[in-house]
Amino acid sequence: MYAFGASARQLRRRDVAVLLPLAVALGRPLPARAATVLRVLSWPGYADPDIVATFEKRQGVKVEITTVASDDVLRAKLTSLTTPGFDLVAANTAEIARLVARRLLAPLPLSNIPNTQRQLPRFRNLQSIAGIAQGTDVYGMPYTYSEMGLIYDRQQFTVAPQSIGVLWDPRWRGRVLAFDGSSHGFSLAAMNRGLPPFNIAASQFGPLARDLVALRRNVRSFYSLPEESLELFRKHRIAVMHANYGQQQLKQLRDAGLDVGYVVPREGALAWLDCWAITRRSTQAGLAAEWINYMLEPSVSRELTRRQGLANTLEEPPALSGDAPAGAIVWLEPVEDEARRAQLWQRILSGDRPARF
Repeated sequence: MYAFGASARQLRRRDVAVLLPLAVALGRPLPARAATVLRVLSWPGYADPDIVATFEKRQGVKVEITTVASDDVLRAKLTSLTTPGFDLVAANTAEIARLVARRLLAPLPLSNIPNTQRQLPRFRNLQSIAGIAQGTDVYGMPYTYSEMGLIYDRQQFTVAPQSIGVLWDPRWRGRVLAFDGSSHGFSLAAMNRGLPPFNIAASQFGPLARDLVALRRNVRSFYSLPEESLELFRKHRIAVMHANYGQQQLKQLRDAGLDVGYVVPREGALAWLDCWAITRRSTQAGLAAEWINYMLEPSVSRELTRRQGLANTLEEPPALSGDAPAGAIVWLEPVEDEARRAQLWQRILSGDRPARF
C-alpha cells in the first residue's frame, strides 16, 4: 500500500465506495452480510419447519427455534448467560407473570400486531387475563390453550375414570404415565387432597411430597414430550395418563390408532393458556412483533389446531366427541415457592424414601 504514497491511517479513512468497486474488479469476494436471526424459545408443535420457512422467506431473515419440554427447562434457558439471548418465548400465563415480575419481558407493541382483531372476544380483552398485563402494558399475547385431563385406554376401563386419584390406584401400578414437572406435580397432588393447587401451606409440603413418592412408585414413567408419552403409552399398554398437553396428546394417540378416551376429573383439571412474549434482551422488537402477528394469521393458527389438536384463539375449539368434561377448568397461577417445589421434586424422582420428607 505504501507504493501509492499513502499511510495506513490515510488509507483507512478513504471512502469505502472507492475500495468496494476495486475489490469487485479484482475478482475478490466480499464478506457476506450475516442474516438477521430471530431466536424463539417455544414448545413442540408451535412452529413447524414449513411454518417457519414461510416467515423466513417473507421477512428475509433466519429463525432459530429452540423447544423445551417443561417450565423448569424454559426458566433455565431464559436466564442462561452461556447462550445467545432469545427474542421471543412461548409461556403460560403463570410463567408470564413470573417473568414480568423479574423484569425479563418487554411490553408488546400492540399497534404492530393487527391480527389481534381476529381473536375471540375473550382473548381481545387482554387486561382481564390474569398474569399478562401490568397497568396499561401487556406482556403476553394469547396463542393456544388446553386443559390437562386424563387420557385412558377404553379397552382397560369399562367406565371412564372420574377422579385424579386413579393415578394412585394400585390396580394400575406400572400402567400409569405422569408428567415430569415440579410445579404441576405438586398442584396435582394438592388437588387430589382437595387443597389449593397454587398456594400450598408450608405444613403440607411433607404430606404432598410423600403422596408424590407414592405416585412415583405407581407410574411406569414420567414423560416430558408428547411424542414420548405416545411411545410409552403404546409400548407398555398404559391404562391411564395425566395429559399435560391435553388435547394435543389425545389427537396424537387417536391418530396412532389407539382407542382412548379423555375426561376432566371431578377435582378439576389444571389448564394453561400459552402466550407469545418478547424478552427484554431482544434488540428486534419490531421483527418479534411481526412473528406474533404471523402466528395469529388464520392459516397458521388453524394449522396448529389441525396438526396438534390444540385450540387456537381465533375460533372456538371443536367439541370432543363422546368425551364430556366433568370437572372445572383451573387456569394456572404463579405458585407460592417454585424453588422449593423443584428441589423436592428432584428428590422425589431420585428415589428418596417417604420418611425423609
